[in-house]
Amino acid sequence: MTEQNSDRTVLNHIDELVAEEKALRASHPDGLSDADRARLRDLEVQLDQAWDLLRQRRARAEAGEDASGVHERPANEVEGYLQ
Repeated sequence: MTEQNSDRTVLNHIDELVAEEKALRASHPDGLSDADRARLRDLEVQLDQAWDLLRQRRARAEAGEDASGVHERPANEVEGYLQ
């Protein structure tokens, strides 16, 4: 994603990722193959990155700052956050 994304664009991307995740899970009721599990993990990481980007944008907007200046953080950074 580029730094020029609007909240709507980020939310649309999240919706696409969630739809793919649901379809992947639904298409394999008896269990996922190794490749499917790898794709599912990739989707989860992309979702974490997209949600993080959206949170960054909203925090900047709430602080009266330009939200377009945020960047998608690397997967290893986003995945290292404590819940």
